Amino acid sequence: MKGRKIKFIVGVVAVLSLLAFTIPSDRYFDIAKSLDIFATLVKEVNANYVDEIDPKKLIDTGINGMLQQLDPYTDYIPKESLEAFSIQTTGEYAGVGALVGQINHKTVVTNPYVGFPAYRAGIRVGDELIGVNGKDVQGKPTGESSALLKGTPQTEVEVEVKRYGESAPLKFKLIREKIKINNVTYQGLIDSGLGYIKLDEFTPGAGREVADAVMKLKTEGATKIILDLRDNPGGSLYEAVNIVNIFIPKGKEVVSTRGKAVESNKVYKTLNNPVDLDIPLAILTSGGSASASEIVAGSLQDYDRAVLVGQRTFGKGLVQTTRQLAYDAQLKITTAKYYIPSGRCIQALDYAHRHSDGSVTKFPDSLKREFKTKIGRKVYDGAGLAPDIAVETEKLATASIELIASGFVFEYATRYCGEHKAIPQSMKAFRLSDEEYEKFVTWVHGQSFAYTPELENKMESVIASAKNEKYYDQLQQPLTELKNKIKQTRGNDMVRFKTEISRVLEEEIAFHYQLAQGQTEVSVDRDSEILAAKKLLRDQDKYKQLLSQQ
Repeated sequence: MKGRKIKFIVGVVAVLSLLAFTIPSDRYFDIAKSLDIFATLVKEVNANYVDEIDPKKLIDTGINGMLQQLDPYTDYIPKESLEAFSIQTTGEYAGVGALVGQINHKTVVTNPYVGFPAYRAGIRVGDELIGVNGKDVQGKPTGESSALLKGTPQTEVEVEVKRYGESAPLKFKLIREKIKINNVTYQGLIDSGLGYIKLDEFTPGAGREVADAVMKLKTEGATKIILDLRDNPGGSLYEAVNIVNIFIPKGKEVVSTRGKAVESNKVYKTLNNPVDLDIPLAILTSGGSASASEIVAGSLQDYDRAVLVGQRTFGKGLVQTTRQLAYDAQLKITTAKYYIPSGRCIQALDYAHRHSDGSVTKFPDSLKREFKTKIGRKVYDGAGLAPDIAVETEKLATASIELIASGFVFEYATRYCGEHKAIPQSMKAFRLSDEEYEKFVTWVHGQSFAYTPELENKMESVIASAKNEKYYDQLQQPLTELKNKIKQTRGNDMVRFKTEISRVLEEEIAFHYQLAQGQTEVSVDRDSEILAAKKLLRDQDKYKQLLSQQ
């Protein structure tokens, strides 16, 4: 069997080599030569390496290593990974509509999608998955449990869970169905006349979802809109065009793409009549806003149709397309760069000019160029999108980050909801009492929660350097005192960062109760970017001034 695999690979390479030699080009000669070397190398390794090898695994590693020299977005997708890739790009699959994950060695439900079988049956965030169709899944990898939940639409699956506060496991009989994950995870009025839309994905249908949200908010009295694109990694370029079309006229250029192949050079224009050309619009951005998010934010900035609020975006100005390969494999490959209406490409990292160690750096300021929006405002390429109103990123303390990473925030939220079964009608006014926070601190200490802050790690490095350079004898006392002071301060972190940790915990409890709806409600009045956007949209003179400055 192994010999046939190798013969097949050599045969394919021979055909490719023959075709390549029909084109009088040094480049194609190099390709054919290299493929021939690679095929004979695999053949020799397979025949002579001291231990048995897995040819497919070895070749896949070689393919992935080659693609890593290009950019992080060019990927080889073997047949066995196509389903996961399809779910990622389309947001569609067949199953029960519940996301599961590992929390402290337990497979738990982390998000039962609203409106789908698991949610309708009453499965909740924090339920521990223990059985699927009679098969014990405790201690099994998340992927295995997730695969058991998926299946052909209209087939039955029995799910068994443990729920905090319940003495016996709960069983649910669910009928699988086609699942389409929503792109818009929240829409609603968050203040008088102020609508808020949270867009998390750009899978098919995103444009229609945002348009519907805008129209619904307007009927509810919205006269201003906040569109939240923070940490949205992007997706379909077509959906980005559709979303921009909601706010600008038909026939306007939104984005153009330029690449090596002629078919990569395209101009994408709005195709439909807009929903609203005049409603004041603020778009929230962050360092995690990328790709299609940047097309939406950047195009509306270039047309002076919206004000960007938040942080500079990621800077991904590259377009990927998929190409079919043999045996149902696919290649996701960067084929072009995109340019928004002002003419700028906001790609921040220069993958074409790697350093000798393989690292990639951002385009230097000296190479950034100035462009103009439609009314003449100055904007620049090569570094993502700069917000019109900059809001400093709120950085969590190490203690908060470690509590989240450890799963203790999630687990305590599960306990809290199990002990307080009545779901609040609104989470907007929900706050933990001092007594409840103390219960959380006591519980965390009982879990042997421990972490080492970066400062403490650096202190150990300083001590090691002092010893290495023979300064330690003279500096031992002050270094030891500082080290002990840092440890002492760390021991008080749960008190020092009470406000921050309480907020993190409140948001997780709100998500457990009411998913994205609850999480948004509990945080909206203390979210610095939303507050900045609110302030701006209330001050229409300033809003108009920002969109007219040249």
